[in-house]
This record gives sequence, structure tokens and C-alpha cells, in this order.
Amino acid sequence: MSRLLPGNDIRLLVCGMQYFPALEQAIDAARSEIFLETYIFADDETGRRIAAALARAARRGVRVRVLVDGFGAREFEDTHQQSLESDGVHVLTFRPEVGRLSFRRNRLRRMHRKMAVIDGEIGFVGGINIIDDMHTPHQTPPRFDYAVSVRGPLVTRMQAECQKLWERVAWATLQFRPRLPRAPHYGRRHAGRVRAALLVRDNLRHRHDIEDAYMQAIDAAYDEILIANAYFLPGRRFRQALIAAAARGVKVTLILQGRVEYALLHYASQALYGSLLSQGVRIFEYRRSFLHAKAAVVDHDWATVGSSNIDPFSLMLAREANVVVRDAGFADELRQSLRAAARHGGRELRHRQWRSRPLHERVLRWLAYGVVRMMIGLAGERVSRHMLKKS
Repeated sequence: MSRLLPGNDIRLLVCGMQYFPALEQAIDAARSEIFLETYIFADDETGRRIAAALARAARRGVRVRVLVDGFGAREFEDTHQQSLESDGVHVLTFRPEVGRLSFRRNRLRRMHRKMAVIDGEIGFVGGINIIDDMHTPHQTPPRFDYAVSVRGPLVTRMQAECQKLWERVAWATLQFRPRLPRAPHYGRRHAGRVRAALLVRDNLRHRHDIEDAYMQAIDAAYDEILIANAYFLPGRRFRQALIAAAARGVKVTLILQGRVEYALLHYASQALYGSLLSQGVRIFEYRRSFLHAKAAVVDHDWATVGSSNIDPFSLMLAREANVVVRDAGFADELRQSLRAAARHGGRELRHRQWRSRPLHERVLRWLAYGVVRMMIGLAGERVSRHMLKKS
């Protein structure tokens, strides 16, 4: 797991209304190099706005590299790609889709990271895709999510990860070019006093780094655990850690998706609520809009923001990126934001009421849970063996 680097300035960005202006400003100020990784790159007002900023940068001579996921951004080739490439932007696709109706065992292995690095000087990481967060049909906008802006030594680590993945995808798609030139490492300069680490999830050396960071923080918690997660389907070890924390007097609160976005995963997640509620874990379903956050605060100085949900798809299959921050001020800011979300947009579930739900609803949840477990098994034997140990 990556070590904490001192000397960073980390700023919390709440939803797209704070994230996209900061990202666009950084792109417009770029001098030498831009990396942008995103799962979704939509053809909407926000997508066109960021695409235009990237094109402007490329036209003035900045090396611009955009990496999108072949499933999440499957419309990208028909919308933005041609115009971006005509302006000089380099584009790669992680695992391009070959057929929407096909199911291959590796189809669930996606590039789910949302990260940008500009000039090796400023970086962004979080859960926000390039999509208009104010366009949420039948919901109160915006989608609720977080990102952070980073200055300082951690940016160098972010840049190295972007370069590494770009080169690997270039090899895999037969578009390999000589090793990328390295931009000046402005980010090595100390920019603040915050200690932070970048955690990535891949299928090689860092398969469990994000989950292990959560587990270490939960096991050491003495006061409070506050987790907001859009898709929450943890394995048994993770659930037992939360229950053990509650048993020793830690206040454990989960803010989870209250709106049905992906029905199968939604109902599979609810199959676990009863056992958690019965052991003193508080659960709030966020219903104001779509919850897309992947964030947590533990005690008074540990926090994380990133792209990784707490489910098998994120923790075991997808490429993810989270920042872990050890700083009381940042943790308190995130804690207050999460508490406000639970208070103004959430509904707390009570164990007695949950236990009295109709039988057919309980059966539906456990059927969904079984189907999700089966899908994970189909993703590959190595993943299945790991799930048997964790679930």
C-alpha cells in the first residue's frame, strides 16, 4: 500500500458544480501536459465544455492524453473522439466494447478511475465522471459526489500512475509509442501540510490496497466511522469489521443509495441491511438525488475520497483510484458535508421497521444477492476463490 506523503494541499470539491470549474481552469492554464482518465465522457453540456477546453490546450501545443473506458464511455467514439483527435488530442480506450449483448468473463474488468493531472503540478481524483451532474431526470439535482484537487508531492505519484496505465493500454491496443516524455515534476515541491497517499487498484501488485486501507482504518477506529457509498456490497470480512467496531462503542454510520439506479445491485445490497442494523450500525438511504459518492471519514483525521465503491466489482475487478488523507481539518470538512447530506437528503432505516418488511421483498433481495455472487464467479476463477475467502 502506498505510503503517506507530507507537504500536500488537498481541497475538497463537492459535486460537479465545484469540480468542473476547477478542472477547466487547470486545463486552460496547462503549459506542457494533461492526462485525463474517466469512466464516462458524456455528450452533454459538461462533456462538450471539458472537450472544448482539452481541444484548446492541444491547439496551443500542450500534450493532451485522454483515456476512457470502453463500456462506460462507449458513445465517446461517435461523439467527441474524432473532433478531439483532429485538434491534436491523443485518445485511448480501455477494453473497447465489441458487442453490447455479449458476455465475456473479463467484461466486468473496467477502468473506473476519474483522475486528471496537469503539468505534474495539480491533480484531481474522485468519483465524478465527465457528465452533467445537474441533469438527473426525475430527481433533485445534482448527483451527490466528491473529488479533491491536489498540489504537492502526491501529484508526482498521480502522474506516474497515469503514465503507467496509458503505456499499458497503448501496448494492449497496438498503439504503443516510445516511452512517454516526462513533464517537469513541479508537484515535488511542498504546497501545504497535509499527509496523503494515492491508492490504486489493479490486477497486479495493488489488487487489495483500497480495501486494506479501509480495513486498517475500521479496525483501529475508536470514535466514529462514517461511510458514504453508492454501491455497497462488502464481503464478510468488511461487514464483520463494521459490526465489531459498533460492538466496541464506535459510532458506525452508512450513507447508501436510496434511489434505484441499478436494480440488481441495489436489491443485493439491501440483503445485508438487516444484519448490520441488528448490530447497531446506522444506515441512511440518500433519496434527494442519486448518491454517487465514494467517501469516508474515520475518527478525527482519516478520510478517503475516490472512485472505488465497496462492492466486488470495484474492490476486485475494476481499476480504481482513491486518495487517503490524514488531516483533521480535511476530515472535519468532509464529515460535516456527509452529515449534512444524511440530515437533509437521507432517511434513516430502523431495524424493527426493516425486519417487518414483506416476505416477498426479503426473497427478492436475497435472490439479487445470489445473482451478483454468481456474476462475480463468472468473472474468473481467481476472483471466485478470493470471494470465497472474503464473503
